[in-house]
Amino acid sequence: MATESRYIQLMDTTLRDGEQTQGVSFTPAEKVNIAKALLQWLRVDRIEVASARVSQGEKEAVASINEWASQEGFGGRVEVLGFVDHTRSVDWILETGGSVINLLTKGSEKHCREQLGKTLEQHTQDIQQTIDYAQQKGLTVNVYLEDWSNGYQNSPEYVFGLMDNLKDAGISHFMLPDTLGVMSPDEVFASIGDMCRRYPALQFDFHPHNDYGLATANVMAAVRAGVSSVHCTVNCLGERAGNASLAEVAVVLRDKMAMELSIDETHIVRISQMVENFSGKRIAANAPIIGSDVFTQTAGIHADGDHKGGLYKTRLSPERFSRTRSYALGKMSGKASLKKNLELLEVDLSEENQKKVLARIVQLGDSKQTITTDDLPFIIADVLESKSYEHIRLLNCSITSGLHLESTASLRVEVNGEKHQTSGSGNGGFDAFIDAIDKVLKLHDYTLPALADYEVRIPKGGHTDALTECVITWDCGTELRKTRGVHANQVFAGVMATLKIINMQLHELKTSQA
Repeated sequence: MATESRYIQLMDTTLRDGEQTQGVSFTPAEKVNIAKALLQWLRVDRIEVASARVSQGEKEAVASINEWASQEGFGGRVEVLGFVDHTRSVDWILETGGSVINLLTKGSEKHCREQLGKTLEQHTQDIQQTIDYAQQKGLTVNVYLEDWSNGYQNSPEYVFGLMDNLKDAGISHFMLPDTLGVMSPDEVFASIGDMCRRYPALQFDFHPHNDYGLATANVMAAVRAGVSSVHCTVNCLGERAGNASLAEVAVVLRDKMAMELSIDETHIVRISQMVENFSGKRIAANAPIIGSDVFTQTAGIHADGDHKGGLYKTRLSPERFSRTRSYALGKMSGKASLKKNLELLEVDLSEENQKKVLARIVQLGDSKQTITTDDLPFIIADVLESKSYEHIRLLNCSITSGLHLESTASLRVEVNGEKHQTSGSGNGGFDAFIDAIDKVLKLHDYTLPALADYEVRIPKGGHTDALTECVITWDCGTELRKTRGVHANQVFAGVMATLKIINMQLHELKTSQA
């Protein structure tokens, strides 16, 4: 069924509902930075930033956000969840400089009766009292119908009674939450469609949860049924299985339903990474739009199709999100995958040498080793018996560590044909190695780039004798570069990764001087 294109508001609740994710608590400074990014970079229509009366730190964060928003022309787009408590939530919001309250009411008869111990009439009186006070103080009032999805299913007469009581109360948005994430797209379409037909003069928001993995599909159904706004979070944060993913919702509404949105897609990944860092919740590598692997082609036949005519490219292109497409190297690689990576490195190989390199890649991939583009120069050098990337060679290395003792490293290395013997100490074996190798590298006017990230992994279900993979991210000034080392000893895996970045940069330095 076709849906007429229209403008849909996106309300992001990462800083309120998203913070209900287990283990997530943003500092006031983090909240301010995320709020600025959402409104200024991503250009979402509205943000919900907190629940009233939570803590003093929360109050300070909301005050800072409101002060900035009002200075930058985003007034009225910052919202706070408030409660049916007459003056307390309203006063809290006013003290932060806020102008919008999202009033949490009971959208199911069961919640009203069992949690509040009140009738619909009693609850309505309390709601109206809080609404009147908020409006007297100049606040815009939106209303959440908590547990509306179950309320509509189990006690529709209660839902309609509450709506009839509030429809003329000057509410800007009636927000319909699938609080427990229990609805299917068909149920969403039928129930929201009914609400929109019964109350055509009112604006409805849909607030989904992802317990069945249906949040994005349910958003589509809600928009088809007539809602004017949908709620979402960055990285699908939220209680239990989370809310609807902002990235998925924005792209699906544009591509599959031709809806008009304010979102600037080029900032989606940037903000996703910010929230990932602040929340400590890692994004799955295969998460749509934002995952690290979602624009990586693995099968050789896909790379071949792209090479010959972009056969495996779609409207969902990485360039939309300021990303690039990559072609994985491993046991499923073909000639086209290798060619794509050689193009990135600006390396030209004969057909015969490409076959040799590809055979080695497949061999490494068959042993489950992860092969990156940064590994390729070393594979090429090894296969072709080239010494061009052996500017530094580790001839011998001994690293010792002990409990409550400083770690030491003794090593013999060869740099550009010159042999050195040195030692170092540090807080751990890898630190001791870096101390030692730095002494040698200074003699050759080279300094290691800053270490941006250091990740050590073994395969899932691995044993104590499993290979360790160390991936190091280096801050090379204008770009971040990753190198990987594999060894049974995790310290030496880090050593191998370090030697790779040194070799790469020494080779680039030598090439630039040639």
